[in-house]
Amino acid sequence: MSYDLIVIGTGPGGYVCAIRAAQLGMKVAVVEKRASLGGTCLNIGCIPSKALLHASELFEEAGHAFAKMGIGVSKPKLDLKQMLVFKDEAVDGNVKGVDFLMKKNKIDVVYGAGRITAPGKVEVKAADGKTQTLETKNIVIATGSDVTQLKGITIDEKRVVSSTGALTLEKVPEKLLVIGAGVIGLELGSVWRRLGAQVTVVEFLDRILPGMDSEVARQSQRLFEKQGMTFKLGSKVTSVDTSGKKLKVNVEPAKGGETETLDADVVLVAIGRVPYIEGLGLQEVGVALDERGRVKTDAHFATNVPGIYAIGDVIAGPMLAHKAEDEGVAVSEIIAGQAGHVNYDVIPAVVYTYPEIASVGKSEDDLKAENHAYNVGKFPFTANGRAKANQQTEGFVKILADAKTDRVLGVHIVGADAGNMIAEAAVAMEFGASSEDIARTCHAHPTLPEAVKEAALAVDKRAIHM
Repeated sequence: MSYDLIVIGTGPGGYVCAIRAAQLGMKVAVVEKRASLGGTCLNIGCIPSKALLHASELFEEAGHAFAKMGIGVSKPKLDLKQMLVFKDEAVDGNVKGVDFLMKKNKIDVVYGAGRITAPGKVEVKAADGKTQTLETKNIVIATGSDVTQLKGITIDEKRVVSSTGALTLEKVPEKLLVIGAGVIGLELGSVWRRLGAQVTVVEFLDRILPGMDSEVARQSQRLFEKQGMTFKLGSKVTSVDTSGKKLKVNVEPAKGGETETLDADVVLVAIGRVPYIEGLGLQEVGVALDERGRVKTDAHFATNVPGIYAIGDVIAGPMLAHKAEDEGVAVSEIIAGQAGHVNYDVIPAVVYTYPEIASVGKSEDDLKAENHAYNVGKFPFTANGRAKANQQTEGFVKILADAKTDRVLGVHIVGADAGNMIAEAAVAMEFGASSEDIARTCHAHPTLPEAVKEAALAVDKRAIHM
């Protein structure tokens, strides 16, 4: 069988790429090494973690907030086994959805590990060891990323876990130590804290959420500490002793110094992810990699080998599912002779803790580093009517606008439902909006997004409710 396009990997980037290519009239196949479609995101990443975040938030709300609202319930009892079933149902529904979309778009699904043997040829080795070679005009590498290992620490996915094992713990650990204060560590740490664990987060840097706006990170850390999480910043884990009933975790200052030993029942290693290129045969066919092991591509997602492209976590840029999706659409359109494009200046990022943390565009740190003159508008949720009514007053909206043109350069939100609210900012920025454009757009009352409008007004120092 010969194809116009073969996509290796069926995560959000891969399956979206395949669908768009099929819409454009191409004969398409996808190659997937897992027994189910959807990649890391749907199977062991975004979707199951959000299911547990949602369930654990409701568990905590039922135990602490219902009484204030006049809802009398007995103390909620955790049925962790059923909560994990709830999580698995979310995965199953989404995976079946992707399977349906493959059939609907007449995309051939080939299960097995894909390896590029030559331009236009993909060898697929099935779980039973049988191999077949597929021929194609174009190949898109969309194999995603894998967990970054910490030297000297072995992940067994039972006591020392990655994000994968943290989604399947059979009981709530009394003490959970998280290595890494990035998105994954904070999200999964918050899940198990709500369910009863004492959570300590160890971070090599002197701040949480590296890469995000510094003010946002500081304010968020205060909120997490108020909830009961403990942070050890500027620190590194040097070893984990698994010989006893309790794990013994050695922690020392990042710059060197006296070692401290902490007890833990479970250690979560969440120090980032690395491109997954194992077994793809890239070296043999001559596909160039960059200094960080990512596939090198040009502005059109093409590698140095004609007919081979790459998208998503295996190439440069933020490791985000929606970034990979947009790249998947763009590369399919480029292969079809159209002008596919991704605006990397407007890719939102969300941390699904409570409250949520969302951003799009430049941070104040970025603008200061660039010596870019800007104005700031901030508005706290304590002054938003709906937030007061809902008792969701933690956090704020911050808008950064060019000092001369007023064009919105970045928006940062800490607050309930921030992940949904950031979409308004992304749309505005995609159309080159000024802060005045947002400020003069009528927002429904009473809603949380009114805080976005007020922050836009605050850029010109004319917020109404503050």
